[in-house]
Amino acid sequence: MSGGLRAALAAGRFALTAELGPPRGADTEDFLHRARLLSGWVDAVNITDNQGARVRMSSLGGAVIAGRAGLSPVMQLTCRDRNRMALQSDLLAAGALGVPQVLLLTGDHPRFGDHPESRPVFDVDAVQAIGIARAMRDDGVLLSGEPLSANPGWLIGAVENPFAPPAGFRARRLAKKVAAGAEFVQTQYVFDVEPLRRWMAELVDLGVPPRCAVLPGVGPIRSLRMLEFLRTGVPGISVPPAVEKRLRGVLPGRVAEEGIRLCVETLQQLPDIPGVSGAHVMAFGFERGVPEILDRAGLGPVPCEPDRPVVVSGR
Repeated sequence: MSGGLRAALAAGRFALTAELGPPRGADTEDFLHRARLLSGWVDAVNITDNQGARVRMSSLGGAVIAGRAGLSPVMQLTCRDRNRMALQSDLLAAGALGVPQVLLLTGDHPRFGDHPESRPVFDVDAVQAIGIARAMRDDGVLLSGEPLSANPGWLIGAVENPFAPPAGFRARRLAKKVAAGAEFVQTQYVFDVEPLRRWMAELVDLGVPPRCAVLPGVGPIRSLRMLEFLRTGVPGISVPPAVEKRLRGVLPGRVAEEGIRLCVETLQQLPDIPGVSGAHVMAFGFERGVPEILDRAGLGPVPCEPDRPVVVSGR
């Protein structure tokens, strides 16, 4: 078993995480199968929280199941579905159940998902949620000021999109999350390394690394349909013309392989970018391909280490 993201970062290794969506049902067989495909190849797996505003098993349930299967879960929590009370309750439950990493994010608006008529909460934003989690862990207090009986021990994460407009704002926005308490950040897909280099240089100038570990997101574009969706259906994702031309320039039966090759090439460039601490692989429904991608990039498997005790330091 990997020692998790915390151990990888503490060891100064190039950390690897991957996305793992919970099931849309009470059967965990397929979820566990996909989890096992990632075991040994990544330091931690992100358990998404109603990703894309589409209902699935809770991220807490998925995180506990993934942990029992031997993986180190990053439990995602959106502000979309929780007020400040529910957010703190779920954070406490994660701590008590031994979830080693949590990641706080705003979340996609329900109008983009399968219950467009539902009302979003957004009682607090991602920066405030990160601050709440940090105070719970480090100071042992709720947002109300009431003390906790025991502090949770998770590592606290955030997300950021280096390419969403306005471009000059994105580094400062992440700096706010780090000031609030974020210790690692995973980004939206990176298909163009040069803008990432410029964003990382801004982060370095702002002093974000080494206070916060930065893990750029990567993933294979396995079809022209996926390419079109990423180009037109996901705000903030930048697919360079050169990438589009390359994918459209191969025979239809070779698009998936070319997308994997592009992903591998991107991964291979990341360790040399100042301030980058690892990579986050997003291959939804293609978990079986993650080991091959990492192996071809020369980045896996991860070392086997004893897991660290997670939770709870008393006050």
